[in-house]
Amino acid sequence: MIKASRVGHASFETPDLDRAIAYYTEVNGLVLHAKGQGQAFLANKTGLLTIALERGAAANLKRISFEVSPHADLSRIATKLADDGVKCDRVSDAVPGIGQMLTFSDPTGTTIELFTEWSYLGAHHQVLGAGPLKLGHIAREVEDPKALAEFYCRVLGFRVSDWIEDFFVFLRCNPDHHTINFMRGSRPRMHHIAFEMKDFAHIQNACELLALRKMPINWGPVRHGPGHNVAIYHRNPDDQNIEFYIELDQMKDEGLGYFDPRPWHHDTPQRPKVWDRKSSPNLWGPPPTPDFLR
Repeated sequence: MIKASRVGHASFETPDLDRAIAYYTEVNGLVLHAKGQGQAFLANKTGLLTIALERGAAANLKRISFEVSPHADLSRIATKLADDGVKCDRVSDAVPGIGQMLTFSDPTGTTIELFTEWSYLGAHHQVLGAGPLKLGHIAREVEDPKALAEFYCRVLGFRVSDWIEDFFVFLRCNPDHHTINFMRGSRPRMHHIAFEMKDFAHIQNACELLALRKMPINWGPVRHGPGHNVAIYHRNPDDQNIEFYIELDQMKDEGLGYFDPRPWHHDTPQRPKVWDRKSSPNLWGPPPTPDFLR
């Protein structure tokens, strides 16, 4: 079985490359590793490639990369994908720090990249801005969340962590409660991209930074139901929702089948389940603003 281990980096088109670079370096707190020919590559403060940008007509999520086991054979993965009816290509040196990748399209047309080996783009950078620890998860609006969830579970080895009724699914590929989310929407698009912070003080500092930049928080601080993460959200200059979060649920033993116990859990133990809309949104915190929901 192909088994994704973590989300690597996300690739976006942006109509204003310089403006996007300024946001990700000065506000988000990533480090510009390389820029040229309408592209830019940004790493987090530990040196992991996190965001790739390229100039395009409109803001758009184009590609999502996932690391698989370093012992995996890309040729065998390609054969497995072909057996599942998925056509893939092999590319080399498409992004800094990653040599070989397999690429294919998911049912929405978003490109998925799989890699087995990578290298740091420097290490332990001093950063401006919020300075997240890692890219944590990506949430997308799709016409059929159930079909996308089945594809990601069957092809990439994801597991379902939770549903909110039949319209919002949370999928995990490692101990984190979710790495990919799909929610029902009238048109395919990214709903939000999320970055993990260290602790609540780190979240507070990010709030102060956003206030100084006159970038409104459009939801939060809030503790969610599914995943139980504490989060704040804002929109970047490309009008995309960005989440900073902490304390996401962890399933550290798949055999046990429950999330690592925490005092704020609804259930004891907290297992994957289907939540209803009335009880699922928050343990505490304000409701989302109209700006978040649009």
